[in-house]
Amino acid sequence: MHHYRIALEEPVAETSRGEFESRIYFVSGLIEKFSLTPVDGWIREVSISTARPIDEADITRKISLLVSRQITPLLSVPQKEIWRSKHQPHLVQNVFEDMLARGMVTEAGEGQMALSGDFLGLMAYLDGRIRDIVGEEFSGREYRYPTLIPFDVIKRTGYLSSFPQYLMFVTRLHSDLDTYAEFQQAFSEGDADPAVLRNCGQVDYCLPPTMCFHTYHQLRGQAVPNGVVTARGKSFRFESRYSRSLERLWDFTIREIVFVGSRDFVLGRREDFMNRVFALAEELELAGHSEPASDLFFRQDDTAEQIATQRLMELKYELRLPVAADRTISVGSFNFHERFFAESFDISHTDGVPAYTGCAGIGLERITYAFLCQHGLDPGQWPVAARRALSLAL
Repeated sequence: MHHYRIALEEPVAETSRGEFESRIYFVSGLIEKFSLTPVDGWIREVSISTARPIDEADITRKISLLVSRQITPLLSVPQKEIWRSKHQPHLVQNVFEDMLARGMVTEAGEGQMALSGDFLGLMAYLDGRIRDIVGEEFSGREYRYPTLIPFDVIKRTGYLSSFPQYLMFVTRLHSDLDTYAEFQQAFSEGDADPAVLRNCGQVDYCLPPTMCFHTYHQLRGQAVPNGVVTARGKSFRFESRYSRSLERLWDFTIREIVFVGSRDFVLGRREDFMNRVFALAEELELAGHSEPASDLFFRQDDTAEQIATQRLMELKYELRLPVAADRTISVGSFNFHERFFAESFDISHTDGVPAYTGCAGIGLERITYAFLCQHGLDPGQWPVAARRALSLAL
């Protein structure tokens, strides 16, 4: 392992440490570990470790660029809570390790997990509760979308300019006999990787980073009444080395709810749904809280402005649940998009007023994992509703 201490041209305020830490691995795929040590409220250097030697001047340049464009301009936005559970956290130690030992989870690859047993049953139960709320109380219509999403749809969402670090592309070999032969020859010689990229066609599809993009694509060019759509499906985000147990997966499942219609309808439905999810968390005896949040933008010029706008205007809220004494994770987000997606996809309102959109997404592996971190793996210790759902003896 090779170690470097990178002095920062501009010191970073300790209050921006979280934003800084969430981006460092994306600076270079060569970074294996890093640490920050604030002194007197400021971070003046970054210690990094790499598996092989690197160009120190180049990595210094990239980190300085990250700091000057995305960290230093950040505004200090006061944090506030909009909800806190009445339940105190009672956290169970070594939950993930115990799940591995019991075969409830198997590490299938980087950022990928195979799940079984009670974990699947509990995840299905939690998803069912949320789906029933959407269907019975919000008259939401459910869809099942394909896994792949057209690249042109991703372009219309603005994801390319805001979150390039997460994108995962899908391609294929050219339809040509010579291409197949060249690839097969390279594969037999153990050098298939360059042959794949050289012989692939255009990137027509992506793995979807979130489910709601399918809904906007579905509604494109239409005039729609006030309505709610829901779907469950796989979403994919490249998390670099931030992947950790079931907290951050490259391949995960979301229960998505999209609100579309007038501004008052979308904001009202978002608030109503948030309150129902908070009530469900209370029923499940989960400790946690909700607060305004921002996405991990990676824009060239206005990242800080985007973060401040989301937080100040409270366009995004997160539901955060403790999984350790020093750590909470976001298991759900509740978002208001103004008219961005309605305009991008030419979605109008049947009443002639401008259309707005909002969405809520619940990470099913995450919320199930947080439940187990707080209640343990013994179903006999779970809240009554969850035990009944799995047909277990009371």
